Amino acid sequence: MTGFPVPHLNLPGHAREALEAYAAAFGGRADIRTYGDLGMPAELPDAEKVVFGEVVADGGFHVMAYDIPSQPGADLPPAPATRREHGVTLTNQSAFLSLRSGSVEEATGWWDALSAGAVVVEPFAASAWSAGFGMLTDRFGVTWVIDVAG
Repeated sequence: MTGFPVPHLNLPGHAREALEAYAAAFGGRADIRTYGDLGMPAELPDAEKVVFGEVVADGGFHVMAYDIPSQPGADLPPAPATRREHGVTLTNQSAFLSLRSGSVEEATGWWDALSAGAVVVEPFAASAWSAGFGMLTDRFGVTWVIDVAG
């Protein structure tokens, strides 16, 4: 196999902001192309939206994202759909992004970077299986699971 799965986020109008935030959080570089960059006439409403965007960081972090074109309410992230009840995670999302670190310090740095404006599903703390575990839905509507490898 020559390729590995890379998360591709479909965001309603805030892909640029999310990619820039993830680049800052993980020390990567955001590469962003708009519909206009690829030939859409500038006067069309989606010309400045992201058609291709990705962040790649030296440590192996890699995520892609784009703006879903012409969506009503595109400036608002979707409402969080994940919560904890009675010790279990309840969600209607088909996927989360998981970050596993070798140290509490690194995982805490990720947590701190992603938690600005986020809805905390499970606070980052030691758990029965990890020196650090937490779950949050960031301000862009993406749910992250962050833990420290056992």
